[in-house]
Amino acid sequence: MATRKSVTAAKNRAAARAAARSTAKARPDTRTRHARPRSVGAAKGKGDARNKTTETKAKSEMKNSKTPVAKLASSKPAPAKAAAVVKAAEPKPSELVFDKGDFVVYPTHGVGRVVDIEERQIAGHKLDLFVISFEQDRMTLRVPVAKAKVSGLRKLSSRKIMDSALTTLRGRSRVSRAMWNRRAQEYEAKINSGDPVSIAEVVRDLHRNAGQPDQSYSERQIYEAALDRLARELAAVERIDKEAATQKLQGVLNTMLKQAA
Repeated sequence: MATRKSVTAAKNRAAARAAARSTAKARPDTRTRHARPRSVGAAKGKGDARNKTTETKAKSEMKNSKTPVAKLASSKPAPAKAAAVVKAAEPKPSELVFDKGDFVVYPTHGVGRVVDIEERQIAGHKLDLFVISFEQDRMTLRVPVAKAKVSGLRKLSSRKIMDSALTTLRGRSRVSRAMWNRRAQEYEAKINSGDPVSIAEVVRDLHRNAGQPDQSYSERQIYEAALDRLARELAAVERIDKEAATQKLQGVLNTMLKQAA
């Protein structure tokens, strides 16, 4: 009897264990089914922490880099600025006012007379011109009114300036020892300057009296050109003819040579 009971008890225990195993297999995983979902706030906090970590890492890399961001930005070529449009200044009207019939002096041609002030259209622009006649040279010159001062066109010299020129003629000649070619260039530059005192220096230095050596051909040409230029302006200032002005100049030169002798 005892043996039969023990066998029956063992069978019951085995059946109970088998039932327990089958029940455990059929029961769902409570840990998976009842797992608490992660909150949105926690996920967001974790994401912010990752972003902060990334930013900190990027800043440290930028700090350790040899070329900072500011330098890179400054190294970029600046956009080209539009070129400023600069308008050319309009020429101012000449301060020299000449009327028709006035005597004027042009540096390279000497004394002339304004015969007209005409208006012309050149390249679509209105241009006022002084028309100057040089009767002795049989030449007519047109000078823009706006360029008269730049070109050297001027009024007749005053009597004071002409007196200074005559005083220069009375002085002693100052002939340099340079070669004639160089002296000739200096004399021509003085004549073309249009300054009566400078022209008088040329006349004084090249003038020869009867007892002095004759002038060379080139010396004679420069001397006559200077004497003619000075006599024409003296005649216009004193309102005498050119011959009378020439005689006056030669009289001053002869007096100077007599005093020097």
